[in-house]
Amino acid sequence: MSTLNLPLAGRTSNLVGSVIDSSTSLLAAQKHDVVRFAMGAPAAEFVPVNLFNQIAGSVLDASSYTYGASEGEPRLISALLDYLATTAEPSSAERISITSGGMQGLDIACKLFVDPGDLVVVESPTYTNGSATALSYGAELLEVPMDEDGMDVEALEELVAATGRTPKAIYTIPNFQNPSGTTLSVQRRIRIIELARRWGAVIIDDDPYGLLRFAGEDLPGFRQLSNNDPLVFSVRTFSKILAPGLRVGWIDADPSLRYLIINAKQAMDTCTNVPAQHVVTEFLRQGILDEHLAKLRIEYRSRRDAMAASLEKHLAGRITTTHPDGGFFLWVTLIGEDARVDSQRLFEIALAEGVAFIPGPALSAGGRFSDAFRLCFASTGEERTDIGVQRLAKALDMALAETNAKARS
Repeated sequence: MSTLNLPLAGRTSNLVGSVIDSSTSLLAAQKHDVVRFAMGAPAAEFVPVNLFNQIAGSVLDASSYTYGASEGEPRLISALLDYLATTAEPSSAERISITSGGMQGLDIACKLFVDPGDLVVVESPTYTNGSATALSYGAELLEVPMDEDGMDVEALEELVAATGRTPKAIYTIPNFQNPSGTTLSVQRRIRIIELARRWGAVIIDDDPYGLLRFAGEDLPGFRQLSNNDPLVFSVRTFSKILAPGLRVGWIDADPSLRYLIINAKQAMDTCTNVPAQHVVTEFLRQGILDEHLAKLRIEYRSRRDAMAASLEKHLAGRITTTHPDGGFFLWVTLIGEDARVDSQRLFEIALAEGVAFIPGPALSAGGRFSDAFRLCFASTGEERTDIGVQRLAKALDMALAETNAKARS
């Protein structure tokens, strides 16, 4: 339907949408069997549905179905603080605001800090729902390359210097980054804090996966390393550790920002879903989150290893991959002759063959990484993973043959 005659706001040209989220509808429309490596969702069988149902039956009452406090239900904030006190990121009530998932936290961050024309640093590749949020507020994005230690801070300094401007914000996913799976080293975290202080830039610290480390040692976060510098704005969510459909997350930010966060939220949805907050509260209150996380870590490590083994078995010598110590994702790069294949075209062929992933250009604001793609290992069991990788190898054969045929014509 044409919108040419409607009085659209200028900002609509920056509403780029999400290939990742759109894949949900695309996959639902498929009539054939598809192994789903696309969406970054927890494995359905690990979502504690029965326990959620039991909790809902016991805690939901009339108070669950009216408006709640915009900053979050007091009982949830209290239960969350009790849990955080057992982790490396303890906090305080005046720092916490409950959000409708992590995405609302990112939206509030951009609403508070990004004006039209502001320069915002993003990792490349990145979670493009996050960069799209910055774009929706008129940001100009500066993509900074990554390596096995996360964002390349030397390149960051050089790229910023080349613009002749200083960034307003630095958007980073420090642990098991989406989509690369890499983790930002401690040295680079410290350097980013130093640069943020020099530039007066806020660090939008988006960490949905930090509690899902299944190998290696935990690293100190931006808040720890900066002594709670007000420039660190932390966004967290229960989506990856409990269930995305709950749409419950939180912001941890300097107390001076809380009234602005509340004002921003009141202009969006008044309050986060109250029944969902009450369910999460009771889940935390029962003290079973650590047990749940321990199970997830074991299972996701096994699934990472299964995917790595399948990729080695069926695609050895044709790809390189990252090897994350946690989270959900592997980043795959085509090499040799296969690097000539466009991952967007590979996606189309692979979907027809019964396997789905997210092509590289969808994970870069500038459409880079046509030779790469993201695979989610968390949501698929070992047997299905091997089937999916076999289908992927077949699709790559077909895509390469098509690429070669076009080159000869």
